[in-house]
Amino acid sequence: MSKTTRQFQTEVQQLLDLVIHSLYSNRDIFLRELISNASDAIDKVRFESHSNELLLEGNSDWKIKIIPDKTAGTLTIRDNGIGMSIAEVEENIGTIARSGTKAFMQALKDKASTDSPELIGQFGVGFYASFMVADKVTLETRKAGEPAHGCRWESIGDGSYTIEEISKEVRGTEITLHLKEEFKEYLEEWKIRSIVKKYSDYIQYPVVMDITRTETPKGVDGEDIEGAGTIEKTEEQTLNSMKAIWARPKSEVTEEEYQEFYKHISHDFENPFSTIHFSAEGTSEFKALLYIPAKKPFDMFMSDRKKGLQLYVKRVFITDHCEELIPDYLRFVKGVVDSSDLPLNVSREILQEDVQIKRIQKGLVGKVLSTLTDSKEKNFEEYVKFWKEFGPVLKEGLHFDYANKEKLQDLLLFESTSTEAGSFTSLKEYVERMPETQQEIFYITGDNRAVLETSPHLEVFRAKGYEVLFLTDPVDEWVVQSLQEYNEKKLKAVDRGDVDLDSEEEKKEKEAQQEEAKKEFSDLLSFVKSRLENSIKDVRLSKRLTDSACCLVADEYGMNANMERILKAMNQPVPDSKRVLELNPGHPIMKVMADLFKENQQDSRLGDYAELLYDQALLTEGSPIKDPLRFTRLVSELMVRAAGK
Repeated sequence: MSKTTRQFQTEVQQLLDLVIHSLYSNRDIFLRELISNASDAIDKVRFESHSNELLLEGNSDWKIKIIPDKTAGTLTIRDNGIGMSIAEVEENIGTIARSGTKAFMQALKDKASTDSPELIGQFGVGFYASFMVADKVTLETRKAGEPAHGCRWESIGDGSYTIEEISKEVRGTEITLHLKEEFKEYLEEWKIRSIVKKYSDYIQYPVVMDITRTETPKGVDGEDIEGAGTIEKTEEQTLNSMKAIWARPKSEVTEEEYQEFYKHISHDFENPFSTIHFSAEGTSEFKALLYIPAKKPFDMFMSDRKKGLQLYVKRVFITDHCEELIPDYLRFVKGVVDSSDLPLNVSREILQEDVQIKRIQKGLVGKVLSTLTDSKEKNFEEYVKFWKEFGPVLKEGLHFDYANKEKLQDLLLFESTSTEAGSFTSLKEYVERMPETQQEIFYITGDNRAVLETSPHLEVFRAKGYEVLFLTDPVDEWVVQSLQEYNEKKLKAVDRGDVDLDSEEEKKEKEAQQEEAKKEFSDLLSFVKSRLENSIKDVRLSKRLTDSACCLVADEYGMNANMERILKAMNQPVPDSKRVLELNPGHPIMKVMADLFKENQQDSRLGDYAELLYDQALLTEGSPIKDPLRFTRLVSELMVRAAGK
């Protein structure tokens, strides 16, 4: 293949421009990213060599070498990992097929320049960080198992790159950065050492560099030889400790080391919410270092998002994303698991069926949930910060993880009619506050608290002093299907089914009033039902309204307006369903309509009023009305009549 010049994919060029011009303040990160990429490449060839030993090519002296050249002004990072073919170079560097690229670029544009460095790494763009310090990058690579077929890629970051086939004796990748004049400090030994120590000390392969020292020759007695002058001695030194952080005792690991390792595996620049480091012994032996992030990633709810933990078997890398180790509702957890029981040739099929994996998962889930429980009990304010980020995801566990249902339900937090906006309560606290006369846990679902607070469905509950939980996450509609009771108290939606909060004594006192209301309005109710038969299932006098004239109520197990909106937003089919129109017998409009009905059942205003009440009920639940023009015209006419014009 002759030398060919090609254009970057449009998004890559935009990305390069942003990286070069927006990320200078954290430029040290380029070396960490290149070392991490080299480590990954070695991991891959080690793993694949289990099934194809020829890939080793007789070279298993794993290392990542840094080569500063002050004369040429270049910094080279060399590894003996898996390498890449020409097609892989073009796919991985010439184009970007990841869904996160656009989000990364938009995030850079949206954030202030001083904050921008925190974004790098979260979107898999570590290689491009090289252009922050280099005006030309040369990459030479050969894929393991493809002798003599190497590739050279080169670019000055100007929108194009050259690529050609070369002969390369050894497998692996060598990246040479032609440093800009103002960044020649990255050729200094002290600078390279400090970066490696800070970011890559835990890499399990030696990161090495040739170190030259000037020495005076010594005699047999060990003393300097006078007049012998000095000599230069060069030796390859390892810059990192290489000891896997998860294999070290907790007492030997500093908080800074934990934080830096988290940033290495997560590509997150914020410190984690919590660190979980433990060893399991017995029927299943493994070591785990888990992290709960402080902030949710941008792609938390994307279907193609990579999930799972890093899996090692006896310090040998197996996979970056072992989904079988952690359930989907804990997909935000990052970390490493190192097992002593799994076979080295473990496959995806084995992972899915292996009993040991299931035992490991059980242990990991138990540890994460107990950590969250401790946080909630000991530092509630900090737990609230976690909940605001990951609460909707954690709730999914109630539907999928029946074994841990009790632990999960105690981790739930909700806003309610008894909390201020932004403050939360737990189910346990809710039950402790319940009046003796209250038998159920009441809740209402919707888009947000501000809308729910004005719902007419809450009126009788406020009058009774009963607290109502606000469930504002879309997943809540499925949560309440799984969480039907707590502490022997059933959960009850205030906008579904009939409501009867009166005690036996109160019922007796109101019995006469109720019978009188039924007699007074029975014919009117029949008329309204007939008029709205295409829109409602039934019409009845309400026990939940104290101030408002009307509201719509779903059947006990029917679909409410919020569920309909969620399904529509998901482009899911919404089954035909009608709700019950409840009318407040104590509202003046009922008396007006009843009198009109007695005087003249054919009065056109009766039909208009019935439709206005239905539209009003739709608006208060957040649903669109079918004919807004007719609604506004009728309201205008009523205003004119009320003014006596």
